[in-house]
Amino acid sequence: MHRYEYKVVPAPSKGTKAKGVKTPEGRFALTVEQLLNQMGADGWEFQRAELLPSDERSGLTGSVQNWRNMLVFRRVLGSDDTIEDIVADATTTEDDMAATPVPDPKSEPAPIAAPAPISAEVNDPPMASGAERMLKDNGVEELSDVSGMTEALKARAERQADEEAEPDETAKRD
Repeated sequence: MHRYEYKVVPAPSKGTKAKGVKTPEGRFALTVEQLLNQMGADGWEFQRAELLPSDERSGLTGSVQNWRNMLVFRRVLGSDDTIEDIVADATTTEDDMAATPVPDPKSEPAPIAAPAPISAEVNDPPMASGAERMLKDNGVEELSDVSGMTEALKARAERQADEEAEPDETAKRD
């Protein structure tokens, strides 16, 4: 596998004058072409053009975001390799092929183990009452000082239970 080094250069923003090129688009295209050919001659392969944000200072304390067009190039690290070296690395020898085990097409594939049964207790926990449900661990760590049912809530629940029981007793007396 090849390793690459990358080079990013700003895309030209203005075309250069040349003989026979009259339009601004033609001058700009010629400038980009010359840059690509120069980088290619130095061994750099063009990858892509990117539009990237650039935060820059504006005034004493401000900043502004400008968008910059960049050209991305890459080349193989250690490009001293010749074609023969690359081909030799890519080909396999008979010794390499002999060392690689080849599966027998007549043999059957290994059986897949069945999953372990899941207990009903894990899938269907019994429903708990409201107070029990609050006191059970739900797996979420509570970091506040007031967690679960406080004493005031317990006392209020007892009062409500007593109040609900009193009308029943008065109905029995009547």
